[in-house]
Amino acid sequence: MFAVLKTGGKQYKVSSGDMLRVEKIAADAGEKVQFNDILMLGGDALVIGAPFVAGAAVQAEVVDQIKGDKVINFVKRRRKHGSQRTRGHRQKLTLVRVTEILASGAEATGVKAAVGSGSVATVVEAKPAKKSSAKPAAGGDDLKRLSGVGPALEKKLLEAGVTTFAQVAAWTEADVAAMDEKLSFKGRIEREGWIEQAKELAKG
Repeated sequence: MFAVLKTGGKQYKVSSGDMLRVEKIAADAGEKVQFNDILMLGGDALVIGAPFVAGAAVQAEVVDQIKGDKVINFVKRRRKHGSQRTRGHRQKLTLVRVTEILASGAEATGVKAAVGSGSVATVVEAKPAKKSSAKPAAGGDDLKRLSGVGPALEKKLLEAGVTTFAQVAAWTEADVAAMDEKLSFKGRIEREGWIEQAKELAKG
C-alpha cells in the first residue's frame, strides 16, 4: 500500500518503512507524528482525494533534524566592476521514517500532527504600520516620469535622498551599482535608461 502526502508545499509518494526528508517540522527526534494531508491512497483500490482523502493519514517517527546540501546563489551584475556576491544556504529538513499508512480513522489516533516549524511560532499582535512621510522635497521633480518608476520606486528614491532628475543624470557607473545594491533595483536603472532620460528631463 502507498500514499501520496503533502507537506511543506511538496508531495511525496511513500510506503511503510520509507525514509523521507521533508521540510522542517516541529518535533524532536524519537517523536511520532502524523501527516493528515493525504492526496491519494493506492493498494487494492485506488482512492483519490478531493483534494484530500477523508480520514486517511500517514504516521511516521522523527529520526533527526538535519540540513540539506548547500545551495550556492551567485549574484553577478552586468557591469564587470559591479558587485559580485556568493551566498550559501542549507535548508532545514526533518528526517522521518514512515511507520504506518491509515486508510481511515486518522482523527481518533491522538498522534501529534506534523506541522511546519514556522506554524507554531508565537504570534505577535501586529501594530498598524506607520504611513511613510517620504514626499518630494521642495523643488523636487516628479520622478515617476522616468520609465518604470511608479509610486513604490519613487518612494525608495526619495528615501535615498534622490529628488531631482539632475541627481540621476549625474550618476556614475559606481553610483548606479551602489543604488542597484542598496535599493534592489536588479539592473533596472541601466535597463530602463534612467540616466539618459533624466538628462533630457532635466533640460525641461
